[in-house]
Amino acid sequence: MTNNNTRTVSKAKTLTVFILSIIFGYALFIIPDVFFGVTKINGGKKGINLLFMALFQLFSITALLYGSLKLLKKDFKYIGFQFVNLKKDLLLGIGFGALWTVLQFTLLIPNTGGANREDIKGMLEMYDGSILGLLSFIALGVIGGGITEEFFNRGYFINILKDVFKNPKTGLWISAILSIVIFSFGHMPVTALDWFDILVPTIMYTLLFILTKRLTASIVAHGVYNMSAIILTYYMYSV
Repeated sequence: MTNNNTRTVSKAKTLTVFILSIIFGYALFIIPDVFFGVTKINGGKKGINLLFMALFQLFSITALLYGSLKLLKKDFKYIGFQFVNLKKDLLLGIGFGALWTVLQFTLLIPNTGGANREDIKGMLEMYDGSILGLLSFIALGVIGGGITEEFFNRGYFINILKDVFKNPKTGLWISAILSIVIFSFGHMPVTALDWFDILVPTIMYTLLFILTKRLTASIVAHGVYNMSAIILTYYMYSV
């Protein structure tokens, strides 16, 4: 994951822009969640509001990354957004996303509390019983999660932070580990089960990104799991 543009910007500037972008980025992810959660406008965090949350996250984070990459004299291709070996990436993403879905909904969730799990309870509160609401929830999972989170937490975080290290390989793996840890903390895990549920897929998405050097496989895997989890939770525990 090297690029000839790496040395055109000082490491100090790269680190400064990176830190500010990460801080503002997490704020942008939180804003719609807090807004609808606090104001309860149009029912709060459910129904069509979930689509609005997804679109806000996508457009605001994309704009932030565009500006940040511009300052660093880079583009979205640099952080892995490119359509090369698309068929291979799609198959990898679908395969890994489906595998984690099967493990979760046939073994882990049913045997660790099912509808009584805190994460499942939280999801159930976000359904409004309508097809539009379900589709909006899927949009949040795929657009806000699968696409936007991968852009921000995998592509940008890892490929930009690694540039501040003298050794590219060392920088890559340290950046990857930090990405995994910070992304996991962002989901506020409390119990050992919470940590397991977030660390396993996060490591999977990160490895897909590192091994392919592209975002496509991790986006698809993340999107497939989120979409499947939303649909299966709805039909297994809500209907």
